[in-house]
Amino acid sequence: MWETILVVFRGRERSERGASAVEYGLLLTGITALIVVVVFAFGDNVLDLFSGTCDSVNDARGAAQCRTE
Repeated sequence: MWETILVVFRGRERSERGASAVEYGLLLTGITALIVVVVFAFGDNVLDLFSGTCDSVNDARGAAQCRTE
């Protein structure tokens, strides 16, 4: 029984030499999904923050033009 377990673990050590393209793809997909969630969750708040800053600059200088689309 122990020999079977050792064979399984030794075989696993040899087959895992590093990260494969699939693992990198999954990592990239997870990071992309996280960025999309953050943008949708905080996008309006960030837009309001920049709009308020732009309005303050416009009031102080009078000549600055900011676009909010």
